[in-house]
Amino acid sequence: MSVASLRRATRESVSGLPREFWWLWTSTLVNRLGAFVATFMALYLTVDRGYSASYAGLVAALHGLGGVVSSIGAGVLTDRLGRRPTMLVAQISTALSVALLGFMTEPLSIAAVAFLVGMASNASRPAVQAMMADIVEPEDRVRAFALNYWAINLGFALSSVGAGFVAEYSYLAGFLGEAVLTLTCAVLVFLKLPESRPERADGADAAADEPAVSLGTVLRDGRFMGVVSLSFLISLIFMQAHVGLPVAMGQVGFSSSDFGIAMAVNGVLIVALQIPVTRFIEHRDPQKLLIISALLAGYGFGLTAFAGSVAVYSLTVIVWSLAEIVNAPTQMGLVVRLSPLHGRGRYQGVYSLSWAVAALAAPLLAGTVIDRFGADWLWAGCAALGTVAALGYWLLMRGLPEPVVPVRVPKPQEAASVEQPTEPEAVERAV
Repeated sequence: MSVASLRRATRESVSGLPREFWWLWTSTLVNRLGAFVATFMALYLTVDRGYSASYAGLVAALHGLGGVVSSIGAGVLTDRLGRRPTMLVAQISTALSVALLGFMTEPLSIAAVAFLVGMASNASRPAVQAMMADIVEPEDRVRAFALNYWAINLGFALSSVGAGFVAEYSYLAGFLGEAVLTLTCAVLVFLKLPESRPERADGADAAADEPAVSLGTVLRDGRFMGVVSLSFLISLIFMQAHVGLPVAMGQVGFSSSDFGIAMAVNGVLIVALQIPVTRFIEHRDPQKLLIISALLAGYGFGLTAFAGSVAVYSLTVIVWSLAEIVNAPTQMGLVVRLSPLHGRGRYQGVYSLSWAVAALAAPLLAGTVIDRFGADWLWAGCAALGTVAALGYWLLMRGLPEPVVPVRVPKPQEAASVEQPTEPEAVERAV
């Protein structure tokens, strides 16, 4: 591909999206640049504070439990209060709780504040995803979600390197740095992002408006809950990159730096390929894409059973990284497609719950399987889950109606600005 072609492809990948999306994208990038707690919590507790690995695991579980609790509540608040207020409350709460965590010294207080951090940091996700669906046209949503996912991984990759140096100097500086960057996100939201929640019709139009959406509505939506269940299976597979893989590599004599090299492949691939791959897949059949991504994820981790060197481990990472690149924007597009206009917050909250529960269950599941049966059974289980998920997507999406793309009606001031034809011109066109 020539330089000119590459420039044209890049320009087409980012063009046509509203200004509000790019402020939201910038907020996401800044947020992930400050992802210190999620990356270094275990090292902080075991190396800096001297606590046991089991206590570090307990704190990680409580952090995940906080995310489980907040997913539903944040989804409801997103619909009731609005996207912007929910994000502001979540980000300010995250900044304050992260800063507080850096000053905690007692085991009980650390665990309690870690739970609060998990609640606060997960609470903005339904609001961010709902706002993105509000402000981006339906035909551009897969591309928008892919760009946002790219920002998440780019920010995480950069923060992992920078925060590592910060941690060598002072863990407290890392906590405070995350707090400052999270507050920066809140400022961006406050200054640059207007509320995007769709307003319900009043009076005569209210009858034509969609019915009220409650949590019961979401839970009774069989097809959507099927997507949530499949998302949970896919999440369990991907979580093994941070849970089962380092443990399995350590058991056969590989060092932490070996694991870091293998995992670096994941970040590099996502940053390099997310945008071009999304250009290739954004208008293709989502059913086929989700089936393929589920199989790549399951069998990518399944192939880990045959790895005996860092190079082979890296090859397996390439396989499931491609699954991640395809699955993330496609599945988010499906979630929005199935969500009613005035219930996007609740639907996004329940969808986020699938990842939060997987983050809580994956460490327990991986540890139990590895201890009792060995790592090879874990990788075989991943292959089985990927197969089940692929079959589930095939069944779930049969007969799914095509998305309805709404026709944009010009605003009164826009309509007034359109030049009206003169009477002769009108007659000529009629003829």
